This record gives sequence, C-alpha cells and structure tokens, in this order.
Amino acid sequence: MSYVEHLKELHGLPAFDFPDPGERGELPEAGAVAWRLALDPYEDSADKDFGDLWDRFLETVDPAGVRAIVVGPWGEVYDNDSGGVVRCLVDARDRLTALRAVFIGDLEMEEAEISWIEQCDVTPVLDAYPLLEEFGIRGGTGLRFPALSHQRLRTLRFQAGGLPGEVVRGVAAAELPALEHLDMWLGVEEYSGDATVADLAPILAQGRFPALRHLGLRNSEIQDEIAAAVAAAPVVAQLTSLDLSLGVLTDQGAAALLDGQPLTHLNRLDLHHNFVTEPVAERVRAALEPSGVEVDLSEPGDTWENDGVVHRFTAVAE
Repeated sequence: MSYVEHLKELHGLPAFDFPDPGERGELPEAGAVAWRLALDPYEDSADKDFGDLWDRFLETVDPAGVRAIVVGPWGEVYDNDSGGVVRCLVDARDRLTALRAVFIGDLEMEEAEISWIEQCDVTPVLDAYPLLEEFGIRGGTGLRFPALSHQRLRTLRFQAGGLPGEVVRGVAAAELPALEHLDMWLGVEEYSGDATVADLAPILAQGRFPALRHLGLRNSEIQDEIAAAVAAAPVVAQLTSLDLSLGVLTDQGAAALLDGQPLTHLNRLDLHHNFVTEPVAERVRAALEPSGVEVDLSEPGDTWENDGVVHRFTAVAE
C-alpha cells in the first residue's frame, strides 16, 4: 500500500481543491474546508507560478475566514524549494487572521517522490502565526527547523523518507508547551535521515513537552534502537498513544518494549509494518490487550536476503 497520499482532511476540515482559473462552481465558505493549493507545472494555467495562484486565492476567498491551508505542488518541487510558499504565508499573516493549520508538501508519488520534495527553513510560518495549532511538512530534503518558541502549537508532523538530524535536534530544543501530538518519520540515512537516538533524548525525557499525549517516531531504519530507548523513556508515562510503525522493528525491538516500563496505560500502540515474528507479536498482544490497549501489529514486512545478508526496508524512503 502507499503511505504517501493526499490529505483528506486537516484540522478536522475536509480538504478542498481550490479550482483552476475559469472553473465554475460554488465555493464553500472560507472556514468550512482546508483549502488545497496546487500548481501543476505541466498543465496550462493562467497561474504562471505559485505567487499567481496565491494571489488569486486571496482575492477569491475571504482570507479572514480561512482556517486551514494545504499546499500541494508549487511547481517543479525538485528544482524549487518551498521558500516561495513560506514567503507567501508570512506576507499574508495580517490577512489570514483565523488560520490555525498549515501543511506544506501534500504530494503523492505520481507528482514527486517524497525525497525529491525540496523544503527550506519552515519556521518563519510558525513565527508569523502565533495562534497556529497544527503544522505539517512532507519531504525532508533541504528542510530546516531551528529551535523556536511557540505557545499555541498542538500538533507537529514531519513526513519524510529521511528527516535530517538537525531538524530533530531543532524540535527537541523547541519550547512548545501546548504540544500534544508529535509525529516524525525519521527515514533512512541514504535520504538524509541521520538522526540518532541521542538526538531524541530531550524528547524522551519527561518535561520537554508537558502536554504531549501522542508520540510517533516512525519509518526508521534504527527502529529497534528507538524502541529500546522508548522502553525506558520517562515521557512514556504521560502518553496515551505511541506509534513506532513503518520502520524495521524486529523481535529485538519488540522484546525491549516488553521488558521495559509498563505500557498498559496506553490507549493505543501502533507497530504496523514491522518485522516481528508471530510468536513475539503474540507476546506483545497478550501483555497489553487484556488491559485494553489497542495493539496494531499488522502488515508484517518482507525481508530480502543476499549473500547471507538480510535486508529490511522502511515503508517510505525515496
């Protein structure tokens, strides 16, 4: 299955494609949907660049009512980074006064592989919108996220085939007292996913994010190491859900979770797309499900052996 698909909703609002020039039809109220803005560089359009699309959007929809924006392709995303998108958002901060959620990079594989999406320093968006509650990024190439302070952000998501360690360290050093949901696809080193367990240490320590209730450390080639660190992490006591899915979790990582601190207080433990054998998977279920924990161990991955070396792959890489 594909794990990289267009968002169907953002901030509890259904995604709605802002129409091309000349398309007819009644538009929804500004605050009723998450507006998806996409510029296909290979289709004829009156919008010659993302700036044209953005200006037409602000002229067509009441910007003061817009609550959520999803940005798809802004042109040839592998040649042009998201800097132009960030500038458009920042420059419109006095007009988009109700904006509470932004997602940048909503592309499927047919539009661009996730690791072809060129990002940039996206933190100016958070600086420009102190009331923003939800922020998401797809694509790790060129992505930067220096440490910052934001008092209202509740949800932060990074989807990448490789999330730079610099980004993880920036998140770990950020002051986000309202953050409840943190989800990071760490990816593989081949695509700049060079974060280490040491980079995650401040996140795993209790007190960094006091409101955190969901933690996702996913899609990693060091998933066993992460599982071992999580098994002893103080932050787990405050969580209601934990997600270590999409990576190369094996029996070693699953056993570390079983041997670590109790997880019976969780509502959900997501380990889907894994390389855990059925006997160990059954041990995990037996240890947690009687306490009411929803455990997802679906989609066991296929290994590939070459010259005696076993290869396992994350769900998302290139």
